[in-house]
Amino acid sequence: MLRSHTNGELRQENVGQTVTLVGWVQRTRDKGGILWLDLRDRYGITQLALEEGVESEEVRAQARELGREFVVSVTGKVAERYSK
Repeated sequence: MLRSHTNGELRQENVGQTVTLVGWVQRTRDKGGILWLDLRDRYGITQLALEEGVESEEVRAQARELGREFVVSVTGKVAERYSK
């Protein structure tokens, strides 16, 4: 499980890049169309968003099975944070 970045170093200039992160699942939230995961390592926390219709249902189903402190490696594209 080699990572390209730590969870604390992603910035605005990384938007659009494909990165690999490794860490512990701190929290998951299923808000209907978007499944949120907070991924933590010793450097920080990165919020992952798995959107319905963008990610496969198989990937979303696997993510729903993750519990607190599960160790995972994820690869995906960095997106801008959703505004509240």
